[in-house]
Amino acid sequence: MAILGDGCLMEGISHEACGLAGTLKLGNLIAIWDDNGISIDGHVEGWFAEDTAARFRAYGWHVIEGVDGHDPEEVDAAVREAKSVTDKPSLLCCKTIIGFGSPNKANSHDCHGSALGADEVALVRERLQWPYAPFEIPGEIYAEWDATEKGAQVQQEWDALFADYAKQWPELAAEFTRRMKGDLPAGWVENMQKYVHDLQSHPAALATRQVSQKCLNHFADMLPETDGRLGGLVAL
Repeated sequence: MAILGDGCLMEGISHEACGLAGTLKLGNLIAIWDDNGISIDGHVEGWFAEDTAARFRAYGWHVIEGVDGHDPEEVDAAVREAKSVTDKPSLLCCKTIIGFGSPNKANSHDCHGSALGADEVALVRERLQWPYAPFEIPGEIYAEWDATEKGAQVQQEWDALFADYAKQWPELAAEFTRRMKGDLPAGWVENMQKYVHDLQSHPAALATRQVSQKCLNHFADMLPETDGRLGGLVAL
């Protein structure tokens, strides 16, 4: 999952990343858009007026609109719907109020990048009927979030499943383990040094982007997890 703000979606890189995610049909990706209409400079209408939902549909995403970002049940239902869509990434458009609960700063950029202040925090605590001391987490919340027992059970089931898998397909299991650890393949350094040496030994009149392409293609042969698509270069 990813949590996005209005400012995130103004960045040009969001177009490149989200467009690629749609093209690759990343069905395991769920983005939650915190749609509060506020950036650090104020209300965004004057500089960010695009139809974000339509934009993501054009990317090939599954889009769920009209989610109340302050209603846990609505958000949970939207997440469950998104999980049921496995052939494309999903965007949850969650309408929220920045500074929710603040009598004087809610829906204002005043609480975007600065502290509310002790007086305003006291008013928020009163409005939200929160009697606990600062930084105190109620025991019932800790209990609700404690996934130790459940996690241990799931871990045991996974370990048993993977052990059986490794017996049947040891090479694939070893490759999976390497990727999950983030390790490079055996001989990576030597291979790269040789490749660079060969390029330098046979200089050619190539543009920088062409050299980059050659390197990325060579890397992809040793790093199949990139599938040759995740490190491309736009032709400028």
